[in-house]
Amino acid sequence: MDTAQLAAIAGSSRVIRSFAFIDLCGFTDFVDARGDEAAVTEVQHLRVAVREVAPLFGVRVEKWLGDGVMIVGVDNEPLVAAVVAIEQRFRHHGELAVRAGIATGPVLLVDGDDYIGRAVNVASRLCDSAGAGELLAATDGLALPVWVDVEREVTVELKGLHEPTRAVVLVASPGAVEPHKGWSVQPLGSLVALGRRASRRAG
Repeated sequence: MDTAQLAAIAGSSRVIRSFAFIDLCGFTDFVDARGDEAAVTEVQHLRVAVREVAPLFGVRVEKWLGDGVMIVGVDNEPLVAAVVAIEQRFRHHGELAVRAGIATGPVLLVDGDDYIGRAVNVASRLCDSAGAGELLAATDGLALPVWVDVEREVTVELKGLHEPTRAVVLVASPGAVEPHKGWSVQPLGSLVALGRRASRRAG
């Protein structure tokens, strides 16, 4: 089988997926200042938030990354909703801020459980470029739930990518998520229902 045939086979396994990388800001300094036990507690708070939120929006954890996580969705809008909801939930338990990068695009599925493609790289690099509390999403293929707003548009130079990336900073709409003691599932459940009723395209 020659290279052209292999390329054709690989091309046929290309799929469209949405990716998000989320991690804790200032984690290394936090470990140094507060110790390992406090750091583990922060990581546990993040993982609890991800585990609670991700299934509600039909996205899955692809891999845990120490103080971060990579999540994957078939559709962009539910993934965006999950990332914003995770940030909202975590801020009521964690001491650190989170940051995130989101991107959508065609990728190759390798061995049935790994992804290779530009969208993965963009999402990862956007997360690295985000400031504390920032949720950066590439505009290509971006679909926003009605309760998520664009705070501002940015153009980001990402390491390893030749062209600048157009992105937006995402925030929950004012009043969309209200603080609740203990954070029962009800607030997130209402957001799931709201997100299903309407959405809007961005970019």
